[in-house]
Amino acid sequence: MVRFGLFGTGHWAAQTHGAALHAHPGAALAGVWGRDPRKAASLADHYGVPAFTDVDALLDACDAVAVALPPDVQADIAVRAATAGRHLLLDKPLALSVADADRVVDAAQATGVASVVFFTGRYQPDIAGFLASTAAVGGWHTAKAVRFGSIFQPGSPYGASPWRRTHGALWDIGPHALSLVLPVLGRVTRVAAMDGPRGLVHLLLTHDGGATSTVSLTLDAPPEAVSREFVFYGDNGVETVPPGEGDSVTALGVAIDQLLEEIASGTRDHRCDVRFGREVVAVLAAAETARAEGRTVDVAA
Repeated sequence: MVRFGLFGTGHWAAQTHGAALHAHPGAALAGVWGRDPRKAASLADHYGVPAFTDVDALLDACDAVAVALPPDVQADIAVRAATAGRHLLLDKPLALSVADADRVVDAAQATGVASVVFFTGRYQPDIAGFLASTAAVGGWHTAKAVRFGSIFQPGSPYGASPWRRTHGALWDIGPHALSLVLPVLGRVTRVAAMDGPRGLVHLLLTHDGGATSTVSLTLDAPPEAVSREFVFYGDNGVETVPPGEGDSVTALGVAIDQLLEEIASGTRDHRCDVRFGREVVAVLAAAETARAEGRTVDVAA
């Protein structure tokens, strides 16, 4: 039984991380820490565990951390946890800068802790199987990714999120899109970007080996225009990524399974570990620069 400290008290922490950890037979929820002590106490009480007001005290009480916090806050917690020898169950994006992502990677590698970054689709069986088989076939020339969300409607639990309002679709749902494109087309080397109405951002990506892809994202689509489409084109025709089986709690349970396997086996080669999380952050950071400067930007290796 691996003891997890839950860091975060928002909707995602309560409804996804807390629920998945509470239900998992190989995980024990050791306690909750949050920036708002009242919310931490309420969430901890819901799951019948202690609330902590000190980060280090919760780190002392657990074997691994589950982090559901804004990316810049997550990076600092992850470095402290890895330095203390605690395994990492993190959310996307890993951080909001390559420098912060590098700090997390360096800390995890220095202590040898296991790490998994939660990109929801990568832990849904139909999508995971599709990506594995599609990547194995090869011969793909390009891909089109469309992810149009609408979180600013009444009743959305994410509409008031300060970091989402500041950093937009590129950093919130861009990681999800990249997590599906990169396994098939390979590492991104160059990025161009253009903004559109209602928070739209369009990316043109060049991948290792010469393949290209386009990614279009927004968090502020009209409700009637909410959509999700991921299509690959190549020598073997056209393939569309399936919609994803199960809810986010089920998918996070799979991520927990895989982290526990890494911990038990001693392997440190998970396909969505902090190194992959850093790869995604590097693309997003390059895209941010490309948007600001109106030019094509190389992705930091």
